[in-house]
Amino acid sequence: MIKLFGKWDFAEVEVADQGIKSYVNLDPVILPHSNGKHARQQFNKSDISIVERLVNNVMRNEQNTGQKQTALRIVDDAFDIIHSKTEKNPVQVLVEAIANAGPREEVVRLKYGGISVPKAVDTSSQRRVDTALRYITMGANQASYKSRKSAASCLASELIAASNRDAKCFSINRKDAKERVAKAAR
Repeated sequence: MIKLFGKWDFAEVEVADQGIKSYVNLDPVILPHSNGKHARQQFNKSDISIVERLVNNVMRNEQNTGQKQTALRIVDDAFDIIHSKTEKNPVQVLVEAIANAGPREEVVRLKYGGISVPKAVDTSSQRRVDTALRYITMGANQASYKSRKSAASCLASELIAASNRDAKCFSINRKDAKERVAKAAR
C-alpha cells in the first residue's frame, strides 16, 4: 500500500460532503508530483490527487512560484503539525477543511438593458473545491507573510481552523462573506 509521504494512509479517509465527493481524488496510486499528466483536458483536474492540488496552490504566491519541492516540504511539515495537534489523519483534516471552506452560493451580474443586476447562483462542485483550496492557501500565505511563524505552521493552523469551521480563520471568513453577498442578491 502506498502512503502519502510514507506516513499517511488514504484508506481511512472519507468524504462526508456528497457534493464534492467525485471531485476530491483520494487515489493512493497518484503521488503528489504527477507533472499534471491528468489535467491535460479542461475538467480532468479532478483526477489529480487532492494533496497535489494543495501543493500546486501553495506554489501560487511569489515566494514559491515554480518551487514544487519547497511546496511539498511545506505541505509535509504542515501535515506533521496537524497530526501532532489533532491526532487525526491530516488528509482527513484537509478534506473536512475543503468541505467547510467551499462557498455554496455566489453572485453573477446579469445585464437587463443598461442595468446590471446581481443574481445569486449555486456554485458547481468543481468550483467549490478550487475556491476552497485557493482560500486556504491565501490565508496561510497572508498569515506567514512578515511573520515569525513558518509557512507550514500557518498552513496547518488554517487547515485545522477550516476543518473546525472556526469563523476567525481566513477561508471560512471569505466563504461566509461570499455567501452573505449571495443571500442579499436572492
